Amino acid sequence: MNYLGPKTIFCDIDGTLIEHDGNLAEKINKKPELLKGVLEKFNEWDRKCYNIILTTGRKESNRPQLEKQLSDLGIFYDKLIMGLGGGIRVLINDLKPNNDTPTAVAINLERNKGLENIEV
Repeated sequence: MNYLGPKTIFCDIDGTLIEHDGNLAEKINKKPELLKGVLEKFNEWDRKCYNIILTTGRKESNRPQLEKQLSDLGIFYDKLIMGLGGGIRVLINDLKPNNDTPTAVAINLERNKGLENIEV
């Protein structure tokens, strides 16, 4: 059997979903610009019952403002993890016995290009 269940997508916010202009302090009270293909991709993932976990280096103290911005843009998710900082993020996962399908994959995108051509 090759069934692994629904995928879990860990997705960064700034530069991946919304335009990253380098100044997070100003983003708190500014309407962010949604990048190409984001809503379409989120709708596709929702139809496929994927779990969507958003990640960001933004401070936990900015949670209410970020949640409102995401809601206003129509971005929905299952979890929001904040305060990750700007360092490299590493996903470590085990392989399932008797299954040759990878259980973890990483995709690095060019900043501010959106999700239009991404397949997971």
